[in-house]
This record gives sequence, C-alpha cells and structure tokens, in this order.
Amino acid sequence: MLRTEQKIHYTLRIAVAMCFIGHGIFGVITKQIWCNYFAVFGMGIDTAYTLMPWVGVCDILLGVIMLFYPIRAIALWLVIWGAVTAFLRPVSGEPFVEFIERAGNFGAPLALLILSGGIKSFRQLFVPINPNAAVDANTIKNVFNCLKVVGFLLLMGHGWLNIIQKKGLLSQYASIGFTNPAKVARFVGIFEIAAALIVLIKPIRSILLLFIIWKISSELLYPHYGLFEWIERGGSYGTLIALWFATKQVSSNLKVLTLKNNNI
Repeated sequence: MLRTEQKIHYTLRIAVAMCFIGHGIFGVITKQIWCNYFAVFGMGIDTAYTLMPWVGVCDILLGVIMLFYPIRAIALWLVIWGAVTAFLRPVSGEPFVEFIERAGNFGAPLALLILSGGIKSFRQLFVPINPNAAVDANTIKNVFNCLKVVGFLLLMGHGWLNIIQKKGLLSQYASIGFTNPAKVARFVGIFEIAAALIVLIKPIRSILLLFIIWKISSELLYPHYGLFEWIERGGSYGTLIALWFATKQVSSNLKVLTLKNNNI
C-alpha cells in the first residue's frame, strides 16, 4: 500500500512525463503555431520547421527519463523549460493569460522537486529522486501550498481565456453542438475562475474531485490531434490530483498536531 507522499510523487512524475512527451510529439509533427515561438528568436519558418523535430525528440526523451529514472537536474531543467516555452506565447503576441494557463507545465516538476526535499548540493542534482524517502510534515505543507498556487493559476488562466472568448475554445463548444458558444464560454469562464479561487483559498477533497473530472473531460474537446493535446495537459490533471492527495495528508497532519497540543 502506497503512502500518501508516494502517491503524490508518482502522480507528479506521470504528470511531468505526459506534459513533455505530449509537447515533444507536437515538435515531431511540426505544429505550425510553433513557428511564432521560433520567430521570437529571429528564426525564419524554414529554420523553425528544421528545428522542431529535434526539440520535440529532446522533450520526449526527457519526459521518458523522468517517468522511469527521475533525476533532479532534469526536473529542474523542465521547470525552467516549461516556464520559458509557456512565456513564449505572450512574447509572440498571444494574451499573457496563455502563460498562466500553462502553470502545470512548470508547476508539476517544481512540486516534485519540493517533495523530494529540493536541491541542497550540486552532486544531488544527479541523484535519482527516491519515491520511498520519508517526507516530513513541513515538506508536505510546502508541496500543498505549491500545488494550490499552480492549481489556482491553471484554472484561473483557462477560465479567463473563456471570458475573453478565445477562438479555439469557441470552436470546441460549437463542435459539440452548442448554438451559442460565446454564452457557453462565459459560463465556463465564471465556473473555472470560481473553481480557481476555491482551490487557492480552501481546497476541499470532494469539490477538488469535481474539478479534476471537469479538467480531464474538458481537455478532450480539442478537434485536432485531440489525444496529443490531452496528453500534453497532463501537468494540469496531475497537479490537481496531487493536490487531492496532499489535502488529505495536510488535514491528517493538522489533526495529529492538534491532538498533541491538547495533550500537553
């Protein structure tokens, strides 16, 4: 039987792998919008299409390594790389909220690093993360707080994209039969922003489960390369699922501390 901290570890590990394997697949199949991000560095379309598969293969390899042999150095790199690639969206002209909505991309490896005790020396960078290592209550609380913030950002970001009527989201709602996708987007946006605030202020496990199901289901609506899009969003689901586990552990630790204080 896995301990709660082990469940959080494996959830985040799978989430990180899904995120970067999915992202890498889009590089291999040369997703057209990536040309905008290469253009930020002054690269033309031909150069972008030449480099995309190489970037994609690197992402896939790093995701696979994290799945089977998680190393802190790679986790740290994925925090940086996930943040940089997400930030390229607003830098290339997309709304800033596109960066916020992808908080799971860099938040999942960050939470995994915090859970592992962080990085205390250069040598430790190349030591595999041990899923069976003991984790103290303070570390669990830090992971819990990290996951809350990341969950808040990704839900708030997606909700805001609905509020500003992102064309891709409107197309999703139209594709499943809604005659007024703009109205649906506003409703979804309000729901997700409310969900984000609940996650940040007072995450409750039963309500979190509803948000997890919602997120996993709604990300299946991408009309093109739907499966790859769903895999790439693994950081979002994984963050919320890990928060669901962490909420139980933090609550349990709080009860133990309260009992100790009452007995003193």
